[in-house]
Parts: sequence; structure tokens; C-alpha cells
Amino acid sequence: MSTPTSAFSAFALEPFPTIARGDDLSSVITNVLSAQATKLQHGDVIVVASKVVSIAEGRFVDLARVTPSPAALELSARTGKPAEIVELILSESSEHFVAGARGPIIARHHLGYQLTSAGIDRAGTDGAWLLPKDPDASARALRDAITAFTGVTVAVVIADSDGRADRRGATVISIGASGIAPLRVTEHAEPDGKTKRQEETLTDMVAAAAGLILGQRGRGAPVAVLRGIAYERSDEGVTAMLHDAP
Repeated sequence: MSTPTSAFSAFALEPFPTIARGDDLSSVITNVLSAQATKLQHGDVIVVASKVVSIAEGRFVDLARVTPSPAALELSARTGKPAEIVELILSESSEHFVAGARGPIIARHHLGYQLTSAGIDRAGTDGAWLLPKDPDASARALRDAITAFTGVTVAVVIADSDGRADRRGATVISIGASGIAPLRVTEHAEPDGKTKRQEETLTDMVAAAAGLILGQRGRGAPVAVLRGIAYERSDEGVTAMLHDAP
């Protein structure tokens, strides 16, 4: 059963350099830590925005090479989204629905996540970024590299901004994790003597907490460190808590 968290602190790694395709993200993170004269501590959770992971992994799509299908054209006309983006949403997902009269488009990604626009992020007017191919594996690679470099045992959570079908605005959720159990399990006795077991999506709560300071809309701080979070170590990843894991 998980230990509760009574208090924690969080800070962004900034200034953070612009990430380009092919960059070694773990080295960039450790370089920023060194420049800040900041030392990681055992148990720290490093939260990384999915977009910089996608950029480093080269998950770019040139929209000029995307040919919209009739289904994409129809959905584009309905929602106002560019047909090429809609085609990517359809190709990256197994099912979708439109929340409201004109969107957003909520899609079940092939990875098993239900995300606004299948997690696709625009890259200017000519391109788009897809999600990391395997976010749990990306988190594991970052965790292993950072731990090897610093000698400090940390966890990594990859976070992604996402909308809700029932309301406006966006929140932040986890799409990848390593070194931290994705679920926090609690048990307590009911008045009738029975034991009630509850599961909480811990990595989502960690991502949301980091989202308060992570870079949004060009702020330029795509990595945050959370310190003092109580968690169980695990490499199950976010996939382990999905209803429809691939």
C-alpha cells in the first residue's frame, strides 16, 4: 500500500535550450542542472513535456506529404480543423468522437490513450508533431541515462497537455513513466468492517502538479523537478493502468 505525501516542492529547469531533432535530451537536462548548480536528490521525479521528447525523437510530419481521406475532409468541414491534421488524427487513432458541435476531436490513440486530437501538436503551419513512439520506453531511457550520469535514483514522468470532453481548457496528464508506480493504492476500513481499496492515478497527479510550472505557449520550461513525492518504485509505466493497452 502506498505511503501518503504530506508536502512537496517543485522547480523548473530554466533557462532551457531549444531542442532539435536528434538531440540527446538526457544530456541537455543534466547540462541545465549543472549550469544551475542544482543537484538532484534520491527520489526526485523529473517531469518532461512530451513535445520535447517528440522533437528529440524526430516525430515530425510534413503536412505537405499528408493526403486527406474523404472521412478527414468531412470531419475537417465539421470542426474547422485543417484536413491534413484531421487525417493524422484518424491515422493515429482507432476511434474518435466530436465533443460539442465543432470539437474538440477526442480520439483513442493506438497506444491506448484517449486524447484530444490523438495528442498531435501543430508545428507552425506546415507540420505536426506526433506523440513519442513508446512514451514509457522514452521515460525509461531518460531515467536510466540521468541516473547513470548523476548517480542519483530518480523517476521520470512524460507529461502531455490534454483537453476534457466535458469542459473547456486543458490540463496535464502522464503518457509515460519510469521508476514510479503509475497507481497509488490505498485501503481503509468501512463502518461495516469491510476494507475499501482505492486506486489513484499517481503519475497523472504528478504531471498535473508539474503542469503548474511547465512551459506552456512558449514559456520555454519543458522540464520540472518534483521533490518530496512519496511513491513506490516501478517500471510498469503508464501503459499498466490503461483499460485498453495495446
